[in-house]
Amino acid sequence: MRAAVMYGAGDVRVENRPDPKIVPPADAVVRTVVACVCGSDLWPYGAMPATDTGRPMGHEFLGVVEETGADVTGLKAGDLVVAPFTYSDNTCDYCAKGLHISCRNGGRYGFDGVDGGQGDGVRVPHCDGTLVKLPVAADSELVPSLLALSDVMTTGHHGAVTAGVGHGDTVLVVGDGAVGLCAVIAAKRLGAERILLAGRHAPRTDLGRDFGATDVVAERGDEGIAHIRDLTGGVDKVIEAVGTRQALDTALGAVLDGGTISRLGVPQYEQGPIGPAEFMRNVTLTGGASPARAYIEQLLPDVLDGSITPGRVFDRTFALDQTPDAYRSMADRQVLKALITP
Repeated sequence: MRAAVMYGAGDVRVENRPDPKIVPPADAVVRTVVACVCGSDLWPYGAMPATDTGRPMGHEFLGVVEETGADVTGLKAGDLVVAPFTYSDNTCDYCAKGLHISCRNGGRYGFDGVDGGQGDGVRVPHCDGTLVKLPVAADSELVPSLLALSDVMTTGHHGAVTAGVGHGDTVLVVGDGAVGLCAVIAAKRLGAERILLAGRHAPRTDLGRDFGATDVVAERGDEGIAHIRDLTGGVDKVIEAVGTRQALDTALGAVLDGGTISRLGVPQYEQGPIGPAEFMRNVTLTGGASPARAYIEQLLPDVLDGSITPGRVFDRTFALDQTPDAYRSMADRQVLKALITP
């Protein structure tokens, strides 16, 4: 099969790799219908040391089950499924409390002999616990929004949930990438009355307004913080969807004492402000990697009935052989989120 492999910063290749096969009897083989490039893929794309072996890429995909192992009971060949961005057994103690990202038997695509999602097919471990069957055809117009449940929409939702967003709230979303825009959808869905979106790319912030953002703050740093506080006096709920230290500083500068910041962006820093000044403010810092599997079935009905349309974050489609171009286009900010079709 063809699959995208990263060999170092800026070096993504589409090459032939072994076809996926059942290994443990709880596996399934899924033929990919659509996949995508994640914003988190751009961090190794910008900084990964060169390697001779390469790393299979992609962790967001939707496809058709082609084969299942002998222990699989909930899926069969021909089922259309969406895969959360990590696999999990959905039975361990962590999964039972909705923390599938920490599953004791789980893992990540592209590691430990498991295929990446940017390819013709994927071997999915623990498929009964991982994959969610979809009640639509593979050519449904809903497919992009259903794919968003693999990661970007469930991650935005995780930010809104862990920030404690509820009816009537004022919420700040820092970052106008796909995750930030889906966080706007999630905050609106949970009843937020006012949603500020901190971003400076007009096509993205315009989409954010369509999703429910009521205000856009284009300034950065101290100027951006001052603008947010001028508009609101400070906010109780912040969703930080970038992962840079500047984005965290913006969140801390805008949040009110006693407020909550949920971090969704994979941190590109090792140290942050945790000293006496922050201690005295009683700010709650929460968030983290989304347990996507825990949220898919919660959000699925709203996608199916059109209440939310997170698939709109995909603004360009690339063939699988064009995956290197998809990475370049996203890294150059020419594309918000690239859809990939084998």
